[in-house]
Amino acid sequence: MNASVTDPFATADAAAARLRELTGVDSHDVALVMGSGWAPAAEALGAPEAEFLVTELPGFPPAAVEGHGGKIRSYKIGDKRALVFLGRTHYYEGRGVAAVAHGVRTAVAAGCKTVVLTNGCGGLREGMKPGQPVLISDHLNLTATSPIVGANFVDLTDLYSPRLRAMCKEIDATLEEGVYVQFPGPHYETPAEINMIRVMGADLVGMSTVLEAGSPRPWVSDPAGAVRGVPAPGGPPASCRCAGLRPSGAEPGLRPLPGPVPPRPAGPGLRTSGPTGT
Repeated sequence: MNASVTDPFATADAAAARLRELTGVDSHDVALVMGSGWAPAAEALGAPEAEFLVTELPGFPPAAVEGHGGKIRSYKIGDKRALVFLGRTHYYEGRGVAAVAHGVRTAVAAGCKTVVLTNGCGGLREGMKPGQPVLISDHLNLTATSPIVGANFVDLTDLYSPRLRAMCKEIDATLEEGVYVQFPGPHYETPAEINMIRVMGADLVGMSTVLEAGSPRPWVSDPAGAVRGVPAPGGPPASCRCAGLRPSGAEPGLRPLPGPVPPRPAGPGLRTSGPTGT
């Protein structure tokens, strides 16, 4: 089942209700979306109190990309409750923006006030190395779409919480920050496109995160933004050098899950097979 296009918030409410049944927890405090290469970080949290496939909740399709486990875990960490998504739905899968934003919207409906987004991405800044963690400070949305529904004119000035980024740097003062670009994918960028976004001020590039980061804003009653998207401590690892910055023929990134890819509706300019991404 895909997230409802007509009423994505109702679908998120239904998913949150089912989440409460499966976890036995009325409310969670923080959500973590573990992108490509971040699954081991979830293991560092210890044993979850509950774990189940995302397809147990309304609106979630099965995982389509290798490295995305397609599971949700519930943890009790001190006096807080953490909701961990092992993977995400990508825009290039052709399921629409509502499906991409559904995980974050479900987390907010389940009570989360902080949303932690991670991914594996390409590094553009000179000196960045594969595997280096970077905090997202801002983004460029080059997907030609938005997760925000209706005439909701939302301020994204501090979308990536300065307070949470400062906390990350208290833990590791060597962490760098950068501007992240999301392209729709599933193809990787051309050298000309990499040159273009470098001129625009980008430091990182990938195929996720941006549409999720902005999706909870219309639900936030506090105009200062109680829900913020921020990469996990360390942020997205700059997992590879981008086109035009690596040797010709070097393998840039990920592969689809083994086996046939189920047919799905194609969005504008999107393929229906061979998904890869972050």
